[in-house]
Amino acid sequence: MSSRYAQWMYAWENRLTAVDNNRVVRPLEWGLEWAQNWPCRNGCSPTEAANDPARFFLEFNRRIVARSDEFYAYAQPADFRIEKREVKVFSTREIPDPKLEAKVKETYAEFLRFTSPGKTPYAENDLANARWFPAPGRRAVVLLPHWNSDAIAYTSLCRVLNMLGIAVLRMSMPYHDIRMPAEISRADYAVSSSIGRTLDAVRQGVIDVRCCLDWLEQQGYSKLGIVGTSLGSCYAFIAAAHDRRIRVAVFNHASTYFADVVWHGQSTRHIRQGIESEIDLETLRKSWLAASPMAYFHQFSRWPRKSLIIYGKYDLTFLPELSRQIVAEFVRRQLDHKVVALPCGHYTLGEAPYSYVDGWQMASFLRTAF
Repeated sequence: MSSRYAQWMYAWENRLTAVDNNRVVRPLEWGLEWAQNWPCRNGCSPTEAANDPARFFLEFNRRIVARSDEFYAYAQPADFRIEKREVKVFSTREIPDPKLEAKVKETYAEFLRFTSPGKTPYAENDLANARWFPAPGRRAVVLLPHWNSDAIAYTSLCRVLNMLGIAVLRMSMPYHDIRMPAEISRADYAVSSSIGRTLDAVRQGVIDVRCCLDWLEQQGYSKLGIVGTSLGSCYAFIAAAHDRRIRVAVFNHASTYFADVVWHGQSTRHIRQGIESEIDLETLRKSWLAASPMAYFHQFSRWPRKSLIIYGKYDLTFLPELSRQIVAEFVRRQLDHKVVALPCGHYTLGEAPYSYVDGWQMASFLRTAF
């Protein structure tokens, strides 16, 4: 029965993955220009970096991990503001779902806006955005969706958390929905064949999370947490590793190294296709070490918090063995955590009935974890 179930689940995962048929294969770019203004730079000249970019990023990543509090530091924005506007889907699919568009037509919501301290060449991306779901009390979380999520995903979970007395800022990650540059139709710049740009997107995302925490504190929320799914889970872990205010964390999908997900994951096959003739997995892992949760367990362990780790037993994107390695590290370091392994995959976690089980696990954990 388990073999038949696994075959059925993998077939379902493959069908859901194939829905997005507008992925673009791009060649490897080192993206040295993205590192020009990062902290932790060692004074390496542009000529030296250009002559051996692999070595440049390998050494830069080592310095970042060793001095990560500096790398993920920021100046608090001075322009926090609430903006009321019409809700839009911002679908990344080639053919948007008309039912979703009709569902939100002529509906309005409040959004937190501020200038991201992480500057990029894209004005749209540098205006951070987070939909606001207020609730009375002192508990609040920042919620980070999955890669290429549209702008209305997870809103049902936000409303459930509101009913439990937990306020939510559903943050648009870099290059997603309203932050997406006009030249792309998917959030490809968040995870791509550009080594430097991908690292920069992670840094900006983590900094934007911390800015959201600043604003929540200004509103009187003192018990703060974070919820991240897939790519959002990666950002959430790194944010928690560098911000002691995060007392509760939910990692909905978990993996070790950023490169391993890109290399082995089903949803990132187009990225691997474009780069594998120029770079091997080991070099890619070292080049994206600073974007990898596994690199920051020492920092994560500095402060007490409660964590929930959810993963799919049939996940073809965040492979289950990688999730189990993360769990083993939580156990080895004796960190306060709960693990839930669901009988589904990466995409099927968003489908009924698994999405309801997933939501229930997150909501029930957050209800008491604070």
